[in-house]
Amino acid sequence: MKAMKDAPLKKKRYGKLVNPLDYTRKGWMQTLLGINFFFLYFPIVALVAFSFNDSKRNIVWKGFTFKYYIKAYNNEALHSSFMNSITVASISTVVSTLLGTMLGLALYRYRFPFKPAYEGFAHLPIMIPEICMGIAMLVFFSLINMPLSLFTITVSHIAFTIPFVAVVIRARMSGFDTSYEEVSYDLGASQWQTFWNVTFPYLRPGVVAGALLAFTLSIDDFVITFFTAGIGSTTLPIKIYSMLRFSVTPEVNAASTVLIVLTLTLTILAMTIQARANKR
Repeated sequence: MKAMKDAPLKKKRYGKLVNPLDYTRKGWMQTLLGINFFFLYFPIVALVAFSFNDSKRNIVWKGFTFKYYIKAYNNEALHSSFMNSITVASISTVVSTLLGTMLGLALYRYRFPFKPAYEGFAHLPIMIPEICMGIAMLVFFSLINMPLSLFTITVSHIAFTIPFVAVVIRARMSGFDTSYEEVSYDLGASQWQTFWNVTFPYLRPGVVAGALLAFTLSIDDFVITFFTAGIGSTTLPIKIYSMLRFSVTPEVNAASTVLIVLTLTLTILAMTIQARANKR
């Protein structure tokens, strides 16, 4: 009898579901998160702040100025490297978005032998370190005797960004209702008409988000680009690294800030599009 009376109390005491968000309201958790965010983002904030420092040395703050942004804008080497980054990122984004979309749709729709193994192999560039990817691409280009140039950088970025686009596309298609396609076929539409008028409108937010993600990964990539770049094919991250070997000046900070703002803007835009698409 005593055990029967205690049962409801135990159920009431231990059966309560705990919301994980409740932990973020605790003081110790907020303090821990604040310390983590401080160590993660304070160097970036300091870099951006000192890009406006009116001093050639970043040790002491001597005033606010935009002259180093103007100096970086008029730097022909920086301008050339920035255009190289834009060219590589634009071409690789177009190609990787097309191939990644087809890969994501194929992995979502079709069943074939050894599909799990193929899927893991296709997503291998996401899991392996970038330095391994860069060395592998360098060895490949050396074996086929291809000189390093902007073309080799572009090919390497395409191989690196395709799996990221495929992951976004497959995640988007996971909520797709195939009955819409069946209705389209029943009404006499062809396979291409069904894809263009039914499937692709649903898929469009994922395509845009995947393209923005691919562009972001390409434009700020350093490791893979470092191994596959040749003479005259310097991108903006490589140029910033070469400037850092001499000294950290506000001009370097200004160029780095522009790259950070561009990357952050594209990332937020991609995440916003993906979040809105998932709510539909």
